[in-house]
Formats: sequence, structure tokens, C-alpha cells
Amino acid sequence: MAFKRTIYKTPAQLRQMVAPGRATAASLDAVADAISVGMSTLQLDEIAEAAIEGAGGRSNFKLEAGYHHTICASVNDEVVHGIPGSRILLPGDIVSIDSGAIVTGADGAGWNGDAARTFVLPDPAHPERVAERQKLSDVTEQSLWHGIARLASARHLNEVGEAVEDHILSQGDYDILTDYIGHGIGRRMHEEPPVFNYRVRSKGPEVRPGLVVAIEPMVVLGDQDTYVKDDGWTVATEDGSAAAHWEHSVAVHADGIWVLTAVDGGAAGLAPFGITPTPIA
Repeated sequence: MAFKRTIYKTPAQLRQMVAPGRATAASLDAVADAISVGMSTLQLDEIAEAAIEGAGGRSNFKLEAGYHHTICASVNDEVVHGIPGSRILLPGDIVSIDSGAIVTGADGAGWNGDAARTFVLPDPAHPERVAERQKLSDVTEQSLWHGIARLASARHLNEVGEAVEDHILSQGDYDILTDYIGHGIGRRMHEEPPVFNYRVRSKGPEVRPGLVVAIEPMVVLGDQDTYVKDDGWTVATEDGSAAAHWEHSVAVHADGIWVLTAVDGGAAGLAPFGITPTPIA
């Protein structure tokens, strides 16, 4: 498969992607500070939007046709694309929050960030369920960091999926969604190339300076089969099993890699791999 040169950003374009990454991270940090039992998912949406605007951005999710919220909030058996609303969070819920921001760069173009985190709410009455769901989230998050770490040395993009899959399968009886994958990101939130979370036959595009991708493993406790709820957006597991979703937007540049949607550029997450991310100059 041939990939066009346009999937690679220039150094100036990479610099313009730093701001939307930071705004996206700010929204998820704000949600992390606020999320608790008794809150509604719509309240979390409002908190995320205020954080993005405070960082000089605006929601890019609202630019998706037919979608009217800043975040996707997916609870328990919901994997992705959950619509915020009046649903009240309960003890032991596992909640995926996906957020994104767009910031106008010096060139007048809008540049995007996209990231997701999963949270498990405390439930003293059911510690086993909380522990099971927390491990699911931890395995998913660590698979993301395995994928990012592989990106730092990969020759071709699809090596990332190998690293993600290997980690998940080494941790227990989990299933990886194959119908939903990561993507390139830049002037649009969803761009080429596809970013798989599992092995595929093709090598994918060459990993070299200018490549910017959103890596986002989605992992479930049961079977990977899903359906879309009647709202036309929310993706849930067929068997009702819990799901987790973690995502970061990552840039490859001349001096290394930088996780655009992590405040520290990914330093903490990459430290166990002996990798130090380098800011985009």
C-alpha cells in the first residue's frame, strides 16, 4: 500500500500541534480532578469544555456532524462514543472519557488534539469488581505506552499494533476491539494513516519525522463483539462486559518523539522503557 507524503507534517506544522495537545490534556486533567460518584456525565462535559476554552482552544468533537458535546463519556459496557447526559455515575463504574481540542495556529489553520483516559470509581461494597476493572484499565493504559515506546524505534507504523497486542495478551484473558482503531491527526481530527492495535499483514507507512498519530487501544473483559445503541453513537459490548479505552496523540520529529496530549510529553509513561521524550523545537 502506498502512502502519500502528506501524512508527514513539516517542523513548523508539528510546532502548531503542541497547543491543541496541551488543551486536550487540560480537559482530561480537569475531569480527573472532578470525577466522582454522584456526578452526571453532562457535568463532566461542561468541566472539560471550560478547561479547553481556558487553554485557548475549542472542542473539535462538536465539529463532528451530528455530535453536540465536548467529550464522549462511555460507562461500563460502553466502549466509545458515549453521549454525555443526565446519567449519574455510581460506585464501581468504569468510565472512559475521550476528549479533543482544536486550536488555530499561526498559519491560520486549525490543528487538533485527541486523547482518552479511563477511570474506575471506588466501591467499598464490591472491592473485587473494582480491582477487576482497575486491572482492565491498567492493562489498557500500559498497552498504549508499549505502543508509544515501540513508535520511538519502529521502522514502520504497524509495529505499534504488535507491541499493543503482545502486552494485552500477556496480561490475561482480555479481548482487543478490532472494529475501532487509531488514526493520523493534524488539520483534521481523523486522518490517514490507520493505527492498528493488533497485528496486521502490512507494514504500514514508514515511521519518520512528521508522522503524528493517535494511538488508542480499546480492551474488554469479555468478547469484542459490539453494537451501536439507539442513539446512533454509543458503542457497547454485546455481552455486557466492561471496557476500557486509553489514547494519546504522538508526534515523531527529528529529535525523537513527543506525546502531545501528555503534560510531560510522555516522560513518566516512557520512563520504564528507558525512553526520554524530546520537546518539539
